[in-house]
Amino acid sequence: MSLKGFWTCRSCGFRAPLSQGYYWRCPRCGSPLHIEFERSWAPRGRGVARYSSMLPVEPLRSLGEGSTPAVARSVGGLKAWFKLEYLNPTGSFKDRGTSLAIALGHFLGFRRVVEDTSGNTGISVAAYSSLYGMEATIVMPAYAPVGKKMLVRALGARVLETPTRGDAAEKVLELASRKGVFYVAHTWNPLYIEGAKTVAFEVYEDGFRGGAIVAPVGSGGLFLGIYRGFLELRELGLIDEIPRMIAVQGVSVAPLYRELYGEEPPKGDSTLADGIMVPRPPRLKELADAVRRTKGCLVLVDNSDIVKALKELLRMGFVVEPTSAAPYAAISKAVEEKCLEKGEEVLIPLTGSGLKTLDTISKHLGQRV
Repeated sequence: MSLKGFWTCRSCGFRAPLSQGYYWRCPRCGSPLHIEFERSWAPRGRGVARYSSMLPVEPLRSLGEGSTPAVARSVGGLKAWFKLEYLNPTGSFKDRGTSLAIALGHFLGFRRVVEDTSGNTGISVAAYSSLYGMEATIVMPAYAPVGKKMLVRALGARVLETPTRGDAAEKVLELASRKGVFYVAHTWNPLYIEGAKTVAFEVYEDGFRGGAIVAPVGSGGLFLGIYRGFLELRELGLIDEIPRMIAVQGVSVAPLYRELYGEEPPKGDSTLADGIMVPRPPRLKELADAVRRTKGCLVLVDNSDIVKALKELLRMGFVVEPTSAAPYAAISKAVEEKCLEKGEEVLIPLTGSGLKTLDTISKHLGQRV
């Protein structure tokens, strides 16, 4: 397997070869890490591996991640490109980053994997760990969707349930401290940003030259990955401008709102979008910087917005989970707030499959949908 580049910390200057060890955060100061390496544009083949020349890790094995369809529809006077990320092997965009992270762990000699998650990442980690013959333990809050916990177990991973998401984060650190254990740490791991870059590369090759990206923000890996992908395309002279980055969060948990505007978000309930309920994303300042540098904005949505958007997406034939409906729910608000203009082309990644949350969809939308 091909590895290239260095773990680097922009806070304290730590630097170490990627091939000589694994760090899910800076061992000196605890900050999020980045990976520095030489890139070249030489796409070949299909899927995430098509862009190996633009990635620090070239995985040896694949489940078919990447190369998801982009479907154009006219929506509210906009030309929307729906990127069907829910058609990745385990039903979410997380497969892009997981394919790189587990490949690295296997290369470095780890045989046991641990991760904390509310759902999609756990399914992805379980599947790719199985692909590489690694033993996976997934720590999940008890209230995580039943269908997602069932899938994690069906894929051969052990599930440990905790009372809350915070308890899961604490428990996984205890497990990760044991010798020979690979902690994926998707909310910190820069390989999830590297994997998500390939979304930008794919839509660029599909002909997308739109003015904006509307993407959900939880820990921020997808949002930062798409931003980084377009940034690298510009650095290589392949595009002239980076699309505006429009972030979408739920009113219940909106740390980016506080970071951008210095005040508390409006009151409301957005718990249907459980996948973006991340109160302390490690790369919060990077997220705010991406919004500001591209002259983007942040749009907040609540449960009523999400239910309405989910109904419309399902009727269009997009079988997505509630969190995936959040960016579509934000479109009309972004137009009202002058962050989007009618006639623009806009990319909307649909991040996770509704087949894993049928109980939630049935509860909120009824059997008629």
